[in-house]
Amino acid sequence: MAGQRVAVVTGASSGIGLGTAKALAAKGMRVIGVGRNPQRCAAAEADLRTGGSDAQMLRADLSLLAEVDRLTDEIAALTDRIDVLVNNAGSMVAEQVMTPEGYEANFAANFIGPFVLTARLLPLMRKAAADSPAGSVRIVNTSSDGSEMIPTLNLADMQNLENWSPGAAYCSGKLANVLHVRALAPRIAGDGIVAHAFHPGTVDSNFFSHTPQSVRDAYGDQPKLSNAEGADTAVWLATAEEPGLVSGLYWYQRALRKPNPVVEDAAFVEAFWQAAETLAGRPGV
Repeated sequence: MAGQRVAVVTGASSGIGLGTAKALAAKGMRVIGVGRNPQRCAAAEADLRTGGSDAQMLRADLSLLAEVDRLTDEIAALTDRIDVLVNNAGSMVAEQVMTPEGYEANFAANFIGPFVLTARLLPLMRKAAADSPAGSVRIVNTSSDGSEMIPTLNLADMQNLENWSPGAAYCSGKLANVLHVRALAPRIAGDGIVAHAFHPGTVDSNFFSHTPQSVRDAYGDQPKLSNAEGADTAVWLATAEEPGLVSGLYWYQRALRKPNPVVEDAAFVEAFWQAAETLAGRPGV
């Protein structure tokens, strides 16, 4: 029989990630959160434990695959099962930075790291799925309507190294998040695991503190959701019955949303998967 359900939430030290972690903890799940900033992680852990929940925050920079590997080892030492994985960590940055591992840091943090993290954690998710109803073990990727704002993803240069800009890097990573779940869904269907992506809306979080000034100017006066409101669809996708009956889809405000057209192109999705595995240097499942 299944014991206490366990959720791993990245980007859980603030914003929608913290909102998601708090909501899942309130539903009785044991939450393992992931963040980068030590002060925010400590504050988030204290916040999560206020209600008596069994929550822990781990620190990792998901733009570095060595950190992803360390993180997965730490998670495996804490639990023998994962029922929910919310790949929420993400950002837009103003300048191009290359990691010591040779990746463009923003695309690595928004997609490559979460892609590898998902693959590394799948054994623990399969353990949870083995004693749970089909469809109750979930992977949720936080995407953005930015995924809809570019015509395609250049599979030969997904990091946009030849034509980098803050917007291109961010939108490419967010489109990759949607393509990830579309390609992953049939590969994990036999395990009884489902995967979805969602657009949270414009949220009043620290997301804009790292964006170019032009983005801050464009969104400064727009109405914004609270962190809890932005997290709502993530929590629903992780726990409600309806999302467990389907897989590989893109959502907004608990409703299906039409994705970028390339997501509906089966040949492109398969080519994306192969390109992602090549770029990461790791298998995706």
